[in-house]
Amino acid sequence: MINLAFSILIALATFGIFAIFFPVWAAIAPGLIAFLAAYVIFTNRAMKQVNAISSQAQKEMQAQKIDRAIETLKKGFALEKRQFLVGPLMHANLGTLLYAKGDFEAARPHLEASDRWGFVTRTLLGGNYAVLRAMVGSQHFRNKRYDDMRKAFESAVKQAKKDSLIWSLYAYCLSKIGARDEAMQVLGRGVQANPSDERLKANLLALQNNKRMKMKAYSPQFYQFHIEPPPPELMGGGGRRVVWQRR
Repeated sequence: MINLAFSILIALATFGIFAIFFPVWAAIAPGLIAFLAAYVIFTNRAMKQVNAISSQAQKEMQAQKIDRAIETLKKGFALEKRQFLVGPLMHANLGTLLYAKGDFEAARPHLEASDRWGFVTRTLLGGNYAVLRAMVGSQHFRNKRYDDMRKAFESAVKQAKKDSLIWSLYAYCLSKIGARDEAMQVLGRGVQANPSDERLKANLLALQNNKRMKMKAYSPQFYQFHIEPPPPELMGGGGRRVVWQRR
C-alpha cells in the first residue's frame, strides 16, 4: 500500500537523521513517532476521499440514480492501492448496489472480493457483512448451489444474530428447496437469539403448521435479495426500483 510505504520511508529518514547526531537507540523513538504520524495523516486524507465518494453515491442512490451511483463508487478504486482496506470496502458497496439492482453477474466478483480480508473485513463492515453474505447465499439459491448457499447464510447469521430478516431469509430459501425441517431448525435458532421477535415466531409457527412463510413483514428490505419479485407498489416508473437499506 502506497501510504504505508511512504510512512515507512518517512520513518527511516527520520531515524537516519537522528542517528547522525544521537546514539542509534535514541533514534528509534523519533522514527516510530514519525511513522505513526505520517500514517495517520495519510490514512485520514484517504478516508476523507472515500467518505466523500460514498456520501455522493448514497445521495444518488436515494434519488434512484443507480447507474450514476455505480460510476461514482467505481472512482473509489483509484484509492485501492493507496490505502489498506479501501478495496474491500469499495467492493462491498459496489457489489451490494449491483446485486440490489439485479445485475448479479457483475455483482458476484465484488461480493467475493469484499470478503478477501476475512476477520478484518467482517469487523470493518459490521452488519453490512451479513447483508453481503446473505446476498451471496441468495445468489447460490437461484443457481441451485445449495451447499454453498448454506455456507454463505451460516456466515451471515453468525455475524448478525440479532437480524431477524437474515434468519427468516435463510429459512425461507431452505423451505423453497423442500428442506422444511432444516428451515424450522434455523428459525428455532433465530427465535432463541431473538426471543421477543414476533416475525420469527410467526414464520416458525407457519412451517410447523405446513403453511408458507410470510416475508412481507420484512418489506421492502426482503426484496433487495431478489428471491421474489417486489409487489407493484415497490416498482417505479414501469421498471425495477432498487430497494436500498443501510445497516
